[in-house]
Amino acid sequence: MSVRRWGTGLGATGVLLATGAWVAWPATDVDARLWAEVRPAIEARLVADSAGTGYEYKDARWFCRAEALDLDEHDGLVRAGVNTLCVEYGTHEGALLECAGAAIPQVVRLKRDPDGTYHVTSRQEPPDGSEYADWLAAHFSLATEPAAAGSLDAGTLQSTARTHFGLPANAPIRDC
Repeated sequence: MSVRRWGTGLGATGVLLATGAWVAWPATDVDARLWAEVRPAIEARLVADSAGTGYEYKDARWFCRAEALDLDEHDGLVRAGVNTLCVEYGTHEGALLECAGAAIPQVVRLKRDPDGTYHVTSRQEPPDGSEYADWLAAHFSLATEPAAAGSLDAGTLQSTARTHFGLPANAPIRDC
């Protein structure tokens, strides 16, 4: 076989591989406008659903944040693939107490109300155990694979909790 045929074959193979990679790993840009509209509803629902699941330490409160992995909107319905982090905080003797928490990838579905706001219609999270990886593969692409548990930064939640409880920014954090 000639060098010219090898070159053509390798070039064609390169084009096929590049096309396959482009299809398998699409851009993960999230619509910032849409995320700003749905994020408050998602985080409020996370807080509401977390109530009653922690230590329930005196005056403790849940704080949650979500990170968009993918968003898809059609006719006022939104599917949001998100990483979530919820932590229950309380206070004791000037310290912020970290009582309970969880980082869980989820698929949240929302609907636009007539007033233009969104409300959550359903939330799905992976099952524990051996089906966890299969659930992630079925609900997220390789390009939007959720972060491992514990990889989301709790700094924003800690800051928000300190402000909520009237603690200084440098208040120590202790276990509940």
